[in-house]
Amino acid sequence: MQTLKDKVAVVTGSGRGIGCAIAKKLASHGARVIVNDLDAAFAQQTVDEIRAAGGVAEAFVGSVVEESFGQRLVDKAIDCFGGLDIIINNAGYTWDGVIQKMSDEQWQAMLDVHITAPFRVLRAAANFIREASRQENQAGQDIYRKVVNISSTSGIMGNAGQANYSAAKAGIAGLTRALAKEWARYKVNVNSVAFGLISTRLTDEPATAEGMTEIDGHMVKIGTGGDARTRMLAAIPMGRAGTVEEAAGAVYLFCLPESNYISGQTVICGGGRP
Repeated sequence: MQTLKDKVAVVTGSGRGIGCAIAKKLASHGARVIVNDLDAAFAQQTVDEIRAAGGVAEAFVGSVVEESFGQRLVDKAIDCFGGLDIIINNAGYTWDGVIQKMSDEQWQAMLDVHITAPFRVLRAAANFIREASRQENQAGQDIYRKVVNISSTSGIMGNAGQANYSAAKAGIAGLTRALAKEWARYKVNVNSVAFGLISTRLTDEPATAEGMTEIDGHMVKIGTGGDARTRMLAAIPMGRAGTVEEAAGAVYLFCLPESNYISGQTVICGGGRP
């Protein structure tokens, strides 16, 4: 079913992992998607896969922490597809450490990518949304738009070694609730999905104990291996990590017309973990 037929969606960090699955999910239901990633090759790969499946997508390469990113992303959606209906603030990563060893740079990096970047995207979209809502109201059209901000169970319950990440993701809840009230008059539903353990390259056990990758100029460890992963799995009632497709499904629920009277909420997608 084309439940999102002709809707225009932007998904940050959608070249791989959860973001890629979200972009594909929305496109499979008729949305026209702007696929964003730091890496042009991965962004284009997602676009190619969407097109091969009969969907519509365009790539937009850039880092969400760049000051001009939000406006350029919004402009890209409007230039390519003539509007903007769905915003998914998904891009991010973790840079862990106990607080006594955490640098100011490490702290600020998580705030920049997980809370400042979504704020800038939403601020950039505000003028278009306000004007579009005014014109639609004058025409007697009943059109709803959707924002889904990606959070984490670390932002709800906290997590040792993630003071920076937990604080930033907790901030997403406040941003979501505030904007849900601010944009309700424009018929915009603003919600959040907090993921638990989802199986991606950043959470799966690395090939070596020293598995590292460069993200936004920072070298960060990837993977959750050994005892830590065992403990995480033991805390999940379903006894397993979620798949990226299941994560995308949770986001998709908030993009449907059936969610038009749901706003300001955070739903945990965590296999039964509270």
